[in-house]
Amino acid sequence: MSEPQYKRVLLKVSGEALAGTASRGLDFDVIGKVCDVIKKCVDLGVQVGIVVGGGNFWRGVKDGGDRMERTRADHMGMLATTLNCLALADVLEQKGVEVRVQTAIEMRSIAEPYIRSRAIRHLEKGRVVIFGCGTGNPFFSTDTAAVLRAAEIDADVILLAKNIDGVYSADPNKDPSAVKYDSITYDDVLAQHLQVMDSTATSLSMDNRIPVLLFALKDPENILRAVMGEKIGTIVKEEA
Repeated sequence: MSEPQYKRVLLKVSGEALAGTASRGLDFDVIGKVCDVIKKCVDLGVQVGIVVGGGNFWRGVKDGGDRMERTRADHMGMLATTLNCLALADVLEQKGVEVRVQTAIEMRSIAEPYIRSRAIRHLEKGRVVIFGCGTGNPFFSTDTAAVLRAAEIDADVILLAKNIDGVYSADPNKDPSAVKYDSITYDDVLAQHLQVMDSTATSLSMDNRIPVLLFALKDPENILRAVMGEKIGTIVKEEA
């Protein structure tokens, strides 16, 4: 097998993806398949950090709406990400992968507090580090958290595993003429208001020159394909 293209990656997994077809809760068959591929990456010597969304349990803006104060609703979303982190960690450990969960909001009984130098040390030792609670601040998405953590740990790329197989010129479910991009610049994503990540996350990745590779998690093997440098999904970078 050829060498991985990336040495250190930040994998962002949406909470909805972990729910499978149920859209809510956890589908352990799906989680198991995702963890199998993460193990393959680790066995190849790739250092893996993971940020997980919480939408399979709670989305602050969507679920809280105008019925809750936004900050409190977002805090609930941070707790939802922690549920997913612990589930991922448990399945990975069952497969023999060393894992550490670090959370931006301290909950020392179940996870380490996020400390950058400690996270990097874990990665260097071959442990998977799962980052929970987003950035620890309301009004910021877990996509923004993924970019922030990627910048902090000096990741080579952000692997954005979603329910769509790339970036399109329009919503392919609504516009059959929508064109899929193999590569696109940060500027074009922002100018065209394309739904890769929210604008804050996109701007942060642009400012820190971190490429973002978006692909479908429907086939978890896409994670390994992305790590090995195969052409899948859409890559967002400085020059298309």
